[in-house]
Amino acid sequence: MSGTIWSVDEHLEDILAAVKPLEPIELHLPDAQGCVLVEDVVVQVALPPFDNSSMDGYAVRISDVEGASEEFPAVLTVIGDVAAGDGGLPDGRSVGPGEAARIMTGAPLPAGAEAVVPVEWTDGGTGAGRAESMRAHSDAPEGASGEVRVHRPVKPRAHVRAKGSDVKPGDLALRAGSVVGPPQIGLLAAIGRSTVRVRPRPRVVVLSTGSELAQPGEELTGGRIYDSNSFALTAAARDAGAIAYRVPAVADDAETLRATIEDQLIRADIVVTTGGVSVGAYDVVKEALSSVGDEAGAGVDFRKLAMQPGKPQGFGSIGPEHTPLLALPGNPVSSYVSFELFVRPAILTLMGLDDVHRPSVRATLNTDAALSSPSGKRQFLRGTYDAEAGTVTPVGGPGSHLIAALAQADALIVLPEDVTSAEPGTEAEVILLR
Repeated sequence: MSGTIWSVDEHLEDILAAVKPLEPIELHLPDAQGCVLVEDVVVQVALPPFDNSSMDGYAVRISDVEGASEEFPAVLTVIGDVAAGDGGLPDGRSVGPGEAARIMTGAPLPAGAEAVVPVEWTDGGTGAGRAESMRAHSDAPEGASGEVRVHRPVKPRAHVRAKGSDVKPGDLALRAGSVVGPPQIGLLAAIGRSTVRVRPRPRVVVLSTGSELAQPGEELTGGRIYDSNSFALTAAARDAGAIAYRVPAVADDAETLRATIEDQLIRADIVVTTGGVSVGAYDVVKEALSSVGDEAGAGVDFRKLAMQPGKPQGFGSIGPEHTPLLALPGNPVSSYVSFELFVRPAILTLMGLDDVHRPSVRATLNTDAALSSPSGKRQFLRGTYDAEAGTVTPVGGPGSHLIAALAQADALIVLPEDVTSAEPGTEAEVILLR
């Protein structure tokens, strides 16, 4: 490990300079969810593609229902049904003077009609009082003929969704750089796109190291603890938008770890390890990877950072494809904070996003006593942020093993390198985690 002390910013800059966005591929819509578009999507077909009804009711001419009321309804001849999926009235017939067509929501406005009267404004063709709904055509085919009484007038184009009122041909539907989520997939399908060109979701392999680690559900024996890091970081990778694979904890054996990582490279765009990067006699990640390298520049560099928690860090690449590898410390809080600061931005960079950082705000410290911080180190304390009050409250202490406090936190309180004491009521930078 080099004696140089790296700043948080220097380490992150080094990572982001080395990590490049994944190559674009063409994917079908269901497979593109969570991916980032690499090209603008331009509308080819108007949406909606034709004038259609926004209500179940009757397609009418304006002049035929002018002045209609409950006492003096307009009586129109029903000439047929227009259902969703129809091209219009049978035989291309138009709605003429004194006529109306039953029309269903989403059905095209038939020729000659100028507006739609909701069925609730009519007698539904029953000859009785105000209708609550339309009778099903299969139950009452005669409802498509006969007469209907309309009790209210309508304005031109009332209850009509105009062709192209959502988007028109030539409109920009989605910009390059957009994340494809459920609404975007819906829009793409609505305008007829079956595939899109995107950067795929990165594949992240997460593994913990340590002979002391047991899997949840196993019985703990003396000196062992449950592996929480691999579960937390795998979930964090998925939360960032990646496809994440968790590898069960690897014992403190350098050859086993090296072989395990090499086996995982086939499904990894980035590898994240946790534990074994400090200066102890059993820090297996450093032992296994310090000597890995080639003439093309692959290799892992282990560093000390001016931060708390998370001082020991490793970064480099491994394997024939120079797959990026980030080695994080093993204490749960150190590991998670390191993920947020370094791994998450790397994942978003692989996805091709421009903004790879969590949002940050300034907030007033809500604490009974001053917060202390070591000189020369950037400290990241867990906290809960109250957006309405503009305050942040520390949760738990500075210990890097306090995972219960981490579970309660939704923010990181940042105390800069030159701050050794932050008084109650003063402002601090807060990184929002949710």
